[in-house]
Amino acid sequence: MRAYLGMTMKAAAVLAMTTSIAKAEDVEVLHWWTSGGEAAALNVLKEDLAAKGIGWVDMPVAGGGGEAAMTALRARVTAGNPPTAVQMLGFDIQDWAAEGALGNLDDVATAEGWDAVIPEALQRFSKYDGHWIAAPVNVHSTNWVWINKAALDATGLGEPKSWDELVAVLDKMKEAGITPVAHGGQPWQDATIFDALVLAEGADFYKAAFIDLDPAALGGEKMAAAFDHLIKLRSYMDDNFSGRDWNLASSMVINGEAGMQFMGDWAKGEFLKAGKVPGTDFVCIRFPGTQGAVTFNSDQFAMFAVQGDAKIAAQKAMATAIESPTFQSAFNVVKGSVPARTDVPDTAFDDCGKKGMKDLAEASAAGTLFGSMAHGHGAPASVKNATYDVITAAVNGQYADGAAAAKALAEAVAAAQ
Repeated sequence: MRAYLGMTMKAAAVLAMTTSIAKAEDVEVLHWWTSGGEAAALNVLKEDLAAKGIGWVDMPVAGGGGEAAMTALRARVTAGNPPTAVQMLGFDIQDWAAEGALGNLDDVATAEGWDAVIPEALQRFSKYDGHWIAAPVNVHSTNWVWINKAALDATGLGEPKSWDELVAVLDKMKEAGITPVAHGGQPWQDATIFDALVLAEGADFYKAAFIDLDPAALGGEKMAAAFDHLIKLRSYMDDNFSGRDWNLASSMVINGEAGMQFMGDWAKGEFLKAGKVPGTDFVCIRFPGTQGAVTFNSDQFAMFAVQGDAKIAAQKAMATAIESPTFQSAFNVVKGSVPARTDVPDTAFDDCGKKGMKDLAEASAAGTLFGSMAHGHGAPASVKNATYDVITAAVNGQYADGAAAAKALAEAVAAAQ
């Protein structure tokens, strides 16, 4: 409690410092949180800022992976009119910082002690050249499976813990006449599934392939096996998956039209918004074979270099609000993610949230916490996009087998570097 009160006093000091310079203006925020669960979570931040007298100018750009939002951002910056803050992921933050486009949050971060409570894995993207340039909102882990509990119970099988057990459950669901796998055929969604399949081949292998970009790992037997499994999973999807948004796939599981979805923990927000209860209506498990390891992405708000004391004051007030432990808890309970701070208690979180926080801490301690390739935290955008092309081609049946796809992946990554 004493530490929390100390942080609160520091936060108040920073807010007083910024507002003494100039009254904070409204914040204009570019983001892609447009689904029901995401919008509900974003309202937590809007309401928090409103209580501080700061208005919110919304600039939503639909598209679950954020690609459309980044295109809109480029147009704004090119026109010389950047937003106050932009939702951003991983290497995109570093790329904008390298262009000199981002502002500096060092005084807020120092006053509030961010270095001590935000994991180094996140600071890798929150800082550039030693300076804080973004405020992390959360940590999403991406290697989750969301299962309709009634559909699972109907199979007579337990929660799958291995690839063979997963296939057995999917076969039973198919026999029962429901779509086993709800999926949206968009490149980032295809890559989210493949991320988990590569991690299931071993944590060391994932690091070698998607973090170190080792050519032998990218084109080898384990990668071929991961692609063979991806091709197998395609057979459990319905024929209308192409172009489907991720939240619509979540709805299929929520409504019992499909058995399960392989998706990051933002999917939980959709289940909660629909009034579903973990353990009663749906089950959350790690993708079979990835237990003990976590791939993550972290939504952060990058603050662009803006002119005027009032605009800068608004950015700093927003950063302070984002890193408040009370906000971190309230927001992530709704969003489905876990806090970006390590000192936030899990009291308010449901069973899936508590598991997510525990898994994250254990993976971080064990050295098995990896930035997700699929979500821009494993390698720069050029490499990520190259993997997207090959993965989506594999989902759409353009390779004879996994070995051919692995060969193509190694070649594509080499060309992208």
